[in-house]
Amino acid sequence: MIKLLKNLKGKQIVLILIALMLIILQVWIELKMPDYMSQITKLVQTEGSEISEILKNGGYMLACALGSLFAAIVTGYLVANISSSFSMTIRKKLFSKVEDLSMQEVKKFSTSSLITRTTNDITQIQMLMAMGLQLMIKAPITAIWAITKILNKSWQWSAITGVAVAILLSVVAVLMIIVMPKFKRVQKLIDNINGVTRENLTGIRVVRAFNAEKYQENKFENVNERLTKQQTFNQKAFSIMQPTMQLVMHGLTLGIYFVGAYLIKDAIMPDKISLFGDMIVFSSYSMQVIMSFLMLAMIFMMYPRAEVSAKRINEVLDTDITIKDGKRDADATNERGTVEFKNVSFKYPDAEDYLLKDITFKANKGETVAFIGSTGSGKSTLINLVPRFYDATEGEVLVDGVNVKEYKQEFLHNKIGYVPQKAVMFNGTVKTNIAYGDNGQGEILESKIKEAIEVAQAKDFVEKMENGYDAHMASGGTNVSGGQKQRLSIARAIARNPEIYIFDDSFSALDYKTDAVLRKELKKYTGESTSLIVAQRIGTIMNADKIIVLDEGKVVGEGTHKELLNTCEVYKQIALSQLSKEELENG
Repeated sequence: MIKLLKNLKGKQIVLILIALMLIILQVWIELKMPDYMSQITKLVQTEGSEISEILKNGGYMLACALGSLFAAIVTGYLVANISSSFSMTIRKKLFSKVEDLSMQEVKKFSTSSLITRTTNDITQIQMLMAMGLQLMIKAPITAIWAITKILNKSWQWSAITGVAVAILLSVVAVLMIIVMPKFKRVQKLIDNINGVTRENLTGIRVVRAFNAEKYQENKFENVNERLTKQQTFNQKAFSIMQPTMQLVMHGLTLGIYFVGAYLIKDAIMPDKISLFGDMIVFSSYSMQVIMSFLMLAMIFMMYPRAEVSAKRINEVLDTDITIKDGKRDADATNERGTVEFKNVSFKYPDAEDYLLKDITFKANKGETVAFIGSTGSGKSTLINLVPRFYDATEGEVLVDGVNVKEYKQEFLHNKIGYVPQKAVMFNGTVKTNIAYGDNGQGEILESKIKEAIEVAQAKDFVEKMENGYDAHMASGGTNVSGGQKQRLSIARAIARNPEIYIFDDSFSALDYKTDAVLRKELKKYTGESTSLIVAQRIGTIMNADKIIVLDEGKVVGEGTHKELLNTCEVYKQIALSQLSKEELENG
């Protein structure tokens, strides 16, 4: 938690200091009120007392109450400002960190857990700061100040107060020992809830198609019930606090009055009034002491969960980024538009076996290089090494003759137009989705957007949509078909006008006619750019300048379509499974 508080800014620290001074003022005012109450008690019982003196002390009490109210309001405003701005800072920092994480690190935490850490965990920190800044400062100051005022009044009353405090602290300590370990489990269970909910929403079509609503409900009910049981246990444990507090407070008041009655009975007449006044004051101050420990108990209830949340947030913030940014951000190279793999091998950090083994090839400027192979052969992983979604375990991946690790990632990505295997659309409009991101060349013009949409064979359906290019696009593209999403995703890459295009099985949702027309227009439009295409269809890659065949992570064939039909058995089997001999020969 302390580590997280290092993110406090200068302005926030100044506001904390102002709040501290206001809290001290508030405590001083509140602790003055019993003195005036004692004075009024003595005046009422003393013959010849002036009513004006009683009213004057009453006025002082009212002024103290109003002063305490004003200080509390201003303090509350400052603390709310501090806690909300601090949580905003942490949320922004956490979000930026998540954006920098590689695919490997995102998988380590899981998407649902990262969502929980960015929302629920930060909310726990904010709640602690909102209440804690007041209570954690006010409680000890009030307790210490009140104790100094009552220590010399009566050892009997002090002993009773000490016993009450000891009982209170014992209950709090026992609760902390029992409940503290449970809070970490609560946050993990919330991760599970988010995971199941997210899975259900993203797969809602499949759920309905397979009549799996009941199955999903049972799955959710299972994780929900576990969270509910854990939360119920925690709340039941903490429910002991309130009656314990009430018992201690009322028992303390009764004990003070009981002892006071004997002290007053045995005192001489002149001391009776003084003792009665002291008893009233001591009772008020002892309540202040108990209330202080009650405030601390509230913090003890909130702190464990916030501490767990802080550790979870720090886990993300302290994660070492495996893909480090290079320093190169200039095009002073002898080559342009080339992609080369030199003896590249890759395996996931926790895996024993290599997914890719000794891959070597070069794609020259303007060439179309295609990758084909059976499922799990490593095609998508291979091209994901170019934009550095992962880094090669061994060997080198070169872009324009320079190792991709030497480039600044922003500069490298500006060279690339990436079309993922699963088309991704963002909440906004068609236009904002096509002009998405920064391509290093400033804002993408509307004419360029329309041109990209036309090349991607998306013009017809986009212009038929309500508002055309300004038509609303739902998050995930749920208001368009799979093929339409793919074409818009391709248009997004075209609009960047990159040196290198990466198509990760990006034509799979298109019909054969649209696929053929799109590739023909794409070839004309991107003639100067290099294209890397992963595909399952032979028809999509037959006309590529070079086809690389992968099998179990190894290159088993390289050449043109016709060359591979004669030299690579794996390619020939894939081709014959999709097209007839006549179609292959004519292609």
